[in-house]
Amino acid sequence: MTNVEMVTPLAEIIDEINEAGGEAFKYCFQCGKCDVVCPWNRVRPFSIRKIVWQAALGLPEIELDEIWRCTTCGMCPAACPRGVEQIEVGVAIRRIAAAYDVYPASVAGLSAAGSSLAGDGNPLNEKREERAAWAKERSIKPFTEGMEILFFVGCYYAYDPRLQKAAVATANVLKQAGVDFGILGSEESCCGESIRKAGNEEVFKALARENIKTFIDNGVKRVLVASPHCYHTFKNEYPEFMVHMDVVHMSQFLQELIDEGRLELSGEFRKKVTFHDPCYLGRHNGIYDEPRDVLTRLPGLELVEMPDTREKSLCCGGGGGRIWAETPKEERFSDLRVAQAVEVGAEVLATSCPYCISNFEESALSLEGESKLEIKDITEVLSEALASKGGAE
Repeated sequence: MTNVEMVTPLAEIIDEINEAGGEAFKYCFQCGKCDVVCPWNRVRPFSIRKIVWQAALGLPEIELDEIWRCTTCGMCPAACPRGVEQIEVGVAIRRIAAAYDVYPASVAGLSAAGSSLAGDGNPLNEKREERAAWAKERSIKPFTEGMEILFFVGCYYAYDPRLQKAAVATANVLKQAGVDFGILGSEESCCGESIRKAGNEEVFKALARENIKTFIDNGVKRVLVASPHCYHTFKNEYPEFMVHMDVVHMSQFLQELIDEGRLELSGEFRKKVTFHDPCYLGRHNGIYDEPRDVLTRLPGLELVEMPDTREKSLCCGGGGGRIWAETPKEERFSDLRVAQAVEVGAEVLATSCPYCISNFEESALSLEGESKLEIKDITEVLSEALASKGGAE
């Protein structure tokens, strides 16, 4: 006769998870649909269903890597028939781990990112006063009250050498369209989205309050963002602080400028392009058509679709704080995505998210044989096309 060990739910831990926002686990009836759609199971076994069950028992394994694997891509809540908020459950468990400073070696970067965010307002250990260095000698103005729009640059576009190119391209396109815009420079702080998903609620709230005060003090009415993570946070999470802003993502604003006749697409981009839907632009916020509409209006551009597109888009692996974690090469979702782009014959893999661009650039380096794939932000595609007719700097 087999001995069955009875597990008694730990009420204290369940209460702590509930207080951290993870009470949704009680709706789960363990159907397993979340595991079926989870991108992790394309590269290694992983069960978000198990984590939800452990939460229900009050037995989360906060010392293990598993609670840090979720990229918060949104696939599992979209597939769940019971409305279980798997992301909220996972984040709640992470908050407990973060409160006790329990980080496995693979996610030690999360702790370092949190310290850098608290000290300098960015996760990259860069100096706050250098946040606008990319804009020097580019005739980009500081934001002043009365300007049409604030370009909220974001940490990676401000500091990462590769993504600074996308920030410059964005500024070029805005100037070409005659947009009266400015940046906050050193007054800008990280939006805080990723550190919140990594369980550090205290740092998130501090960053949010800093940004909100800066917006109010500078008379900001409309905010333009390049990162879907900034878009999601400003639009859906900052209202928790009783502030409601007009937030627009770059792909939406570009479509608006073209529709209004302010941005004339006179140049050409004669390449085959595929577009990757970032999780926080698509699944989390329903923005699918705008970037495609912008790209297809470029003369000469041929848009091709990959498998796993739009609502089923394959996560790049950078969300939920994973951008700061160590991921073995054989476990990178981005490698699978880059391979899909090559399979459909794309010359350019375009997207509109700093995490996606960073991960795809790394994966593209490992392409074998004659395969060559350019990774571009959609503003880089537009800027290149405009420059072909002398329209951009």
